[in-house]
Amino acid sequence: MKNLVSSGLVSTQAIGIARRQRVLDKLFYLITQFFALSVLLALLGIIASLVVNAYPAFQKFGFGFFTTVEWDIINGEFGGAIAIYGTVITSVIALLIAVPLSFGIAVFLTEICPKSLRRALGTAIEILAAVPSIIYGMFGLFIFAPLFADYIQPALAATLGQIPGLGILFSGAFNGIGVLCAGLILAMMILPFIASVMRDVFEIVPPVLKESAYGIGCTTWEVVRNVVLPYTKTGVIGGIMLGLGRALGETMAVTFVIGNAHKLKASLFAPGNSIASTLANEFGEAEIGAHYSSLFLLGLALFAITFIVLSLAKIMLMRMEANQGAKT
Repeated sequence: MKNLVSSGLVSTQAIGIARRQRVLDKLFYLITQFFALSVLLALLGIIASLVVNAYPAFQKFGFGFFTTVEWDIINGEFGGAIAIYGTVITSVIALLIAVPLSFGIAVFLTEICPKSLRRALGTAIEILAAVPSIIYGMFGLFIFAPLFADYIQPALAATLGQIPGLGILFSGAFNGIGVLCAGLILAMMILPFIASVMRDVFEIVPPVLKESAYGIGCTTWEVVRNVVLPYTKTGVIGGIMLGLGRALGETMAVTFVIGNAHKLKASLFAPGNSIASTLANEFGEAEIGAHYSSLFLLGLALFAITFIVLSLAKIMLMRMEANQGAKT
């Protein structure tokens, strides 16, 4: 009789524990689902805010806003072509410089660097990634721009500037401030981000794969090209997109060194503007109306550019994975 009673109590307790666990699991599921949906709700809220405030400018200027270079606050005529061009060209310059350098840094730290030096260099890169953007802007304005005007711009004009067709990009006054300077400062900013991500994903490659490649006589470059990069391509592209996202939306550093001029010139030495710098310079003083709405329309354009870039990166990754599966 005692055994029956005790077994009944144990089964009742087990049932109670199981019910409590199911309730806790359900509660945990609902909480995590709420956290995930809150991100989506925040994104939808941002989009709705941009669309609502940008609609008056879009209604007035239409799609011509994105191809018009005029930005006349007095007469109420606005076009975003200059800011969009400045945003895209500075980000492209930054990527062209930062990606190869980041790749070289990551390969050196994971494949070549002595262990005694690896930790110090890795820490230095992480510290650079943590430096506030305004510090980069101050460095660019007060230190880099004068050196750029005195030494780098004349050298570029004397070399690349003499090439037919390409020379127009490296012509003009040597004042240090301009689109190219902004692109170089952006490259300095995004380099530690991309290098850190590349280093981390290179380190997760199973050592047996690399050792096998070295065992059959592959060089370091062959191991990186044929083993490390195929294994980590998703992480590498993700790191590049992370850097591009920061470059597209960077505000203070670009505002310091781009020149903040609503002018569109072919020369990379000329001052220009970006979407973020335009918003930083004019949003606080914009009055409700066409100017205010046009700034929101620029913000919506920046959001669209970022979304398109990320979508293209995702499509590229999907195609790479599909092609790899087909070859396999």
